[in-house]
Amino acid sequence: MASPPRMSANRFDTLALHAGAAPDPTTGARATPIYQTTSFSFRDSDHAAALFNMERAGHVYSRISNPTVAVFEERVAALENGAGAIGTASGQAALHLAIATLMGAGSHIVASSALYGGSHNLLHYTLRRFGIETTFVKPGDADAWRAALRPNTRLLFGETLGNPGLDVLDIAAVAQLAHEHGVPLLVDSTFTTPYLLKPFEHGADFVYHSATKFLGGHGTTIGGVLVDGGTFDFNASGLFPEFTEPYEGFHGMVFAEESTVAPFLLRARREGLRDFGACLHPQAAWQLLQGIETLPLRMERHVANTRKVVEFLCAHPAVEAVAYPELPSHPDHALAKRLLPRGAGAVFSFNLRGDRAAGRSFIEALSLFSHLANVGDARSLVIHPASTTHFRMDATALAAAGIAEGTIRLSIGLEDPDDLIDDLKRALKAAQKASGTTAPRSGPSGPSSAATNSPSGSPAASAQGSPSNSSAASTQGSVSGSSVAPAHGSASAPSADAGTPRPESA
Repeated sequence: MASPPRMSANRFDTLALHAGAAPDPTTGARATPIYQTTSFSFRDSDHAAALFNMERAGHVYSRISNPTVAVFEERVAALENGAGAIGTASGQAALHLAIATLMGAGSHIVASSALYGGSHNLLHYTLRRFGIETTFVKPGDADAWRAALRPNTRLLFGETLGNPGLDVLDIAAVAQLAHEHGVPLLVDSTFTTPYLLKPFEHGADFVYHSATKFLGGHGTTIGGVLVDGGTFDFNASGLFPEFTEPYEGFHGMVFAEESTVAPFLLRARREGLRDFGACLHPQAAWQLLQGIETLPLRMERHVANTRKVVEFLCAHPAVEAVAYPELPSHPDHALAKRLLPRGAGAVFSFNLRGDRAAGRSFIEALSLFSHLANVGDARSLVIHPASTTHFRMDATALAAAGIAEGTIRLSIGLEDPDDLIDDLKRALKAAQKASGTTAPRSGPSGPSSAATNSPSGSPAASAQGSPSNSSAASTQGSVSGSSVAPAHGSASAPSADAGTPRPESA
């Protein structure tokens, strides 16, 4: 393919369509071709040697790099304002690649406890077998982050929005702490995408996505991507000889000297993809590119639909608690207003009144929502953790994982929101029947006004405007006493125990 035009000054919507791509120089094809090949021919012996010695840019083997995958990598890097990116086989592969590139046995990680279950299990169980330990802390506890640091700490790690309670990570505060101790901050930005939040602008050093989710957006393709902000100084840190000393595994290369912009990506590609092999397939990269082209439009609709659904659930008598950061009652509402002016995404959880039977009845009565373990699809999704991913846990273990018997997680899609609400109405009626909670709430236990308990960007909140500038939201204060407040730390939805691993679930 021809070299893509320089696009650093273009706006997000334009980058989503054009970054990294150019018409094919041979055929003139405007869409990115799928380079379905394992290997690439050398012009002669000198050309082959130059590619292997990194004296010349080019592709050798698709496990290391591929032209289709390169377009995907450049596009995501442009959207994140990063220095570069590496496509991986999945989001989990991106996380593993980041950790394996930065450290080895004897190292230590400080991580948020509000993580995707698979990430938590990787850190808590698998990496311990390889001599890497992790301390988990509540994402909003600055003192806990600082207290958890050790001399051998090599990484701080968190999610922009925790799963499933949507704890908002104060990226700037955690990044400052990381940099004071000479280590980088890695952020999982899957739930927010670069359309809603760019972690590099707040001090993060590395970002990754499960591109399977909102970037791809249609529930068809597994993939991940790891992005380097290009700002972490390994030489100044002095804690990473992997980058500042010769590496025998690659002809004595010193990665921090070979690339002054993105030595992390250089090592991740030349060692990590070479040795671990969790590369992104060119067909998958092409499919993910199709999703990214409509990312801005989809995220706007995802957020708008989510606000309407949250508003409806907050006023329903069968709902005990709703955890969504745009609600003034959410513990991280003020932080969300600052970090997420375009919206707090399309995934959230709520608690039903009643027992596990109510949750099962609710799930089984739904028709539009798909019951499966994923998020970020164009279609709306639902899961009831207590009866599926966490069904072997007793009540105490569920509470430690931040999951109540009636906790439901929704991923709101692109359908007409009125149809989604109609579907939820039918399911909530079934849940009420199963639990016997058919009487509407009143007084202190009843639903507060729609304006008080609506997302700050929803129509029901007075004096609206954007979520970040809503005067109604700014004056409402906390409604933690309301029955619709997100019950972080309460009996109905306890906060995650920092030492308790979560079962793997999307």
